[in-house]
This record gives sequence, C-alpha cells and structure tokens, in this order.
Amino acid sequence: MAIDIEQRRSRLRERFPRWVPRTLGAWMDHCAQEYGDRPFVIGDEITLSYAETARWADRMADGLAALGVRTGDRVGILLANYPEFAPVKFAVAKTGAVAIPFNYLYRAEELAYVLEQSECSVLITMTGFGDLDYLGTLDRIAPGWAEGKPEGLPHLRHVVVLSTDGRDRDGVLTVAGLGELGDEHVGLAEDTAQPGDVGDMLYTSGTTGSPKGVLVTHDAVQRTAYASALTRAFEDGRRILFSLPCYHMFGYVEGLLATMVVGGAIIPQTTFDPVRYFEGIHRHRATDILCVPTMTVALLEHPRRPEFDLSSLSAILSGAAPAPLWLWERVSAELGVDEIVTGYGMTECGGAMTLTLPEDDLSYSSETVGRSKLAGSAGVQGQDAITVYKTIDPVTGEDLPPHAEGELASLGPTNMLGFWNKPEETAAAKREGWIVSGDLGRVREDGYIEVTGRSKELYKSGGELVMPKEIEDLLSTHPAISQVFAIGVPDERWGDAGCVCVVPAPGYQISREEILALCKEKLARFKVPKHVLFLDSVELPTTPTGKVQKFRLVKWAQQKITTEGVEA
Repeated sequence: MAIDIEQRRSRLRERFPRWVPRTLGAWMDHCAQEYGDRPFVIGDEITLSYAETARWADRMADGLAALGVRTGDRVGILLANYPEFAPVKFAVAKTGAVAIPFNYLYRAEELAYVLEQSECSVLITMTGFGDLDYLGTLDRIAPGWAEGKPEGLPHLRHVVVLSTDGRDRDGVLTVAGLGELGDEHVGLAEDTAQPGDVGDMLYTSGTTGSPKGVLVTHDAVQRTAYASALTRAFEDGRRILFSLPCYHMFGYVEGLLATMVVGGAIIPQTTFDPVRYFEGIHRHRATDILCVPTMTVALLEHPRRPEFDLSSLSAILSGAAPAPLWLWERVSAELGVDEIVTGYGMTECGGAMTLTLPEDDLSYSSETVGRSKLAGSAGVQGQDAITVYKTIDPVTGEDLPPHAEGELASLGPTNMLGFWNKPEETAAAKREGWIVSGDLGRVREDGYIEVTGRSKELYKSGGELVMPKEIEDLLSTHPAISQVFAIGVPDERWGDAGCVCVVPAPGYQISREEILALCKEKLARFKVPKHVLFLDSVELPTTPTGKVQKFRLVKWAQQKITTEGVEA
C-alpha cells in the first residue's frame, strides 16, 4: 500500500511542479477546461459536470453584476449542501466579491448579528431547512427585505432565494432567475480580484463564544486543498461523500476544493444520517468519506450497515476531535477502509493544517493529530509543509524550547488576514504573522503534534490547574464509555468542580462509582472529578460540524447539578 500511495503523491507533485496562484473563479475555469464532462457534484436527483458548474457560475455571476455586485463587495450564502451551492459559490468568486457562507442553523438573533456585522449587500438563501423558516426569519429581523428596503440591515440591497420547501415570495429573485438575469447581461461580471485578496469570510463555529468573520484569501484555500490531496495521496477522480456543511472549512476545503485537484467529484448531503451515508456510498461508489468521531461511531454502530455494498470505500478523514485507538481499529476491520487519517486545524489558519499519513500506523491517529500537511510547491518556502508550528508560554507569549508543551502557534501562507472589523481580536490572535491557537500541545521530535487541551478549557479545582484531556484520555479507554468530556463547573468550595459527562457505549452499563474508582486509581487526587453525569450522544451540544461546545456543556451540567441535586 505504501508504494502505491507514494506513486500517487509523485504524480501530484509532477502535476504541480510550481505553484500558480489563482482566484477561485480562475480555478473553477481551469478545472472546467481540464475535466470538462467529468462529474463534479453528484446528487440523487441531479449531477453537475465541471463544465456545467462553470457555465452556471458564469450566468449567475453576470446576474449578480446586474444587481450591482462588484469586486470587494460581500455576498452572503445561506445554503445547505444542495448541488446549487457549488455554482453559487464560484459565481460570487467570478464577480470578485467576497463570499460569506453563513451557518444555516443560526437562529434569528444570530443571523441578524452576522448579517449586520458582515455588511453583506446581497444574500442568497434557502426558503427553509428543517424547522427553520428563513423567509419568516427575514420578515422578523429585516422587515421590508422583499421590497429591497430592509429595516435594521442598511447594507443589504438584494435577497435571492432557492426554494427548498416548495415556497417562494412574490417579487423576490430566485436562484434560477439570477441565471436568467445573467443571460440578459452576458459578460457584465468583471473579476478584478487578485489571488492574494480576500475570497472568503468564514465565521468561526463558536465553540468558545460569539463568531468572528475570518478573512481568507483565494490563494490560501487552494493551497490547503492541494496539501490535503497530496498528503492523503488522492488518486485521479476521487469521489468524496460528506454531510459536513460547506460554510465550514471541513466540507469546503477537504471536500469541495480538495476533490477538484484530481478532477474528482463530491457527493454532498444536507444532513448526517448513517443510512444516507451507506446509500450514498452504495449508489454513487464513493471512495472517501468525511466525518467527525461522533459520526464515525454512529456509522459503526448502525444495525443496517450490512445491507449496503460499501466495497468502493477506501479512505476516511475523521477529524475535529480526538478519538481512541479502538475507533480506528474498528473502522479498518468493519468498514474495510485502509487509508484512515485524522487532522487538526482552525479556520484562522486556513482549515486543517495537520494530517496523519494514510500509511501511518493507526496509533498515530490516536496519539497525535498528525504532522503539518505535505504541500510541495504550495507550502512554506523551502519546506514540504503547509505551515510550521511552535509552542509558546500561554501566559507570557514567549517562545518555548523545541518539543516543549505550551500553546500551539503556526505560521504559513494560508493564515488569515484577520477578523472582519475586529482589530483588537485580530491583534490578540495574530502576532507577527503567527496564529495563536488557544490549544495546548507540543511538537514531537518526529514532527507529529500532540494536542493536550484547550487553554480556555483548563480549570482550577481547589487552586490546582486541571487539564481535561488527561481525564478524557483515561476514561475513553473503558469499553463501557463511548464518549466522555471533562469540564469544570463553578463551585463555591472548589472554585471549579471537576465534572465528567459520559455517553455510555451501546449494550454496556457503567456506574458513577466505577468511573470515580478508575479516576482515583490513576489520577492525582485533585484531578478526580466531583460530579459524574450521564447523557445520550444526541444530547451533546455541538456545532453543525460535530464539535462539542464545552461552554454549553458547562451550562447544561450546572443546571442538572442544581435542579437534580446530583451528589458531589
């Protein structure tokens, strides 16, 4: 296997002997010329080729230009992973405007905040998704929007809608109508943006607080995508299935953009459902899937898995959270996948900056988050890496000796330019070009990175500093525990009282006493949690990309401890 992987990498290096910076619109055109009739976006009801996607993007770009969109303007995209997302995304790029793919699960107040904060002039939105009514939400937060006079959002001039539930609104332009408007103004769109200009404003997922608009260049996301394809050794025509939303770097870069490097296809799904994943792999012969560990566990534990032919599947990227070795071993044994990788990164750095290698021993995916992605011509000058890492003292900010544990910081050509209209936050996160992560860890002697916790998730119990990951790593080895999260909850006596939130493994039972006994045996006394709470995986407060929001978990635990009198 290792020989085949290196041969695939060599072919990719030969195809990109030097890096050619492009705008995203130019990248779409390049791929359309290269791969023309190949499928690019595969859905159950529609498949778009590269050429069809580029033509549709051209038409909508001219339509956007007719609405007054010009280079540097900001266009909001509030779409789930429907096939239309890809041509809409590249249409915005072809006008030279900045695309803002919004979290479509935002509630009214959250959406109002990002629409106002981003100052977007055009919004392309679904009519509805699940229990969310976007037309009704706009009526609430921006009365008069349908007439082009929204109250409270002075920058918003136009709204374009994609009917996802059979509804529309009289007098409001549709996505199809946007293409027709472009047909009346052929060639009007003029992309004068440069590869180093901002192409995307991506809002952070909010695991620790309110979202911020991260400014990322056209060139940066393409470099990251190429580095993913090179590190994972994509074969020609790879097909990637995922439900992770394209407003997030995971679905956008690791799925949509990375597959373009090899003329492959994406099989996007609007929501995660194990059976739909199985059906998509079976029907469309997916070779690769994107997951987070909670999704990976759900795939393994679903009783209907044997009904489907999953033989086309050869690769999986399961990232965004740590996972124990047993998970990767089960993926290999039960899904028949022999190229298993995990990774680590953040929107501010351009997405996932590290990956394990598909030829690595599975222990690397459990003990580390990988090494800096191989990047060839797209990487840090003079290095075959997309970024370089160091650790700093989380209090003083001073550099630490090599391989010492501290706060991880990274430097590379994919780093954000800053946060939109937040200079103080930018200065705190970006210091002399280095992005300060907020994550604790170390760079090992072999270049692999160990993440040991979040600096903001550390808590003090009885005056002693506790690192949650140490507790989580211990308890996750127990066969009766599927997932575990350690947090500190405010306590009058201890300052913070340690609390572990446990999701039991299916078919197993484990008691509070057994968990505490294991902790008392293996941990220093001050690290032993005071509370043990049990919950189902569906109760975990997560971002739409599957990251557990610990600040919300703390609130849930506080309420449960207070209302139910959980013993300490």
